[in-house]
Amino acid sequence: MNATMTRRGAMPVIDVQRDFDEFYAATFPVLRSQLFAYLGDRAEAQDVVQEAFCRAFIRWKSISAYQDPFAWVRRVAWNLATSRFRRRRTAVNFVRGQREEHADGPSPDRIVLVAALAKIPAQLRKAVVLHYIGDLSIAEIAEQENAAEGTVKSWLSRGRAALGEQLAERKEGRSHV
Repeated sequence: MNATMTRRGAMPVIDVQRDFDEFYAATFPVLRSQLFAYLGDRAEAQDVVQEAFCRAFIRWKSISAYQDPFAWVRRVAWNLATSRFRRRRTAVNFVRGQREEHADGPSPDRIVLVAALAKIPAQLRKAVVLHYIGDLSIAEIAEQENAAEGTVKSWLSRGRAALGEQLAERKEGRSHV
């Protein structure tokens, strides 16, 4: 520990900040190397060691009086590393327990249908989708949209016609390719 003399007399005053800085500079690389070897990840080792030193700095007045302050910091760093290993192992085990679900991509026909639907007016598209894909009846659509059943029938009729035009244009466009 470093001590400096005060102007008032011979009573030594410990420069706590300077003492910690020297302790840190001398011990950080050693501890980081140990934990890098243990964790296999330099950045993670550095994070763990930094956290241990931050905790030591907060309590430095008492820790600096220990016979071996480095032992305290080392123990904290190793405990933090062990906790990270446990969390990682728990996460890996959780992921292993999950079933991987694979969904097939949309069929070419589905892609063409969605593209054609996107080109018709929104209200007509909504009616067509609710009726033909959502399996809602005309009465259910009318109730949901707060419209008369005759209006829904009109939307469906105009929607089918607009959708037919889009699909016919697409088919004609393909034959010219």
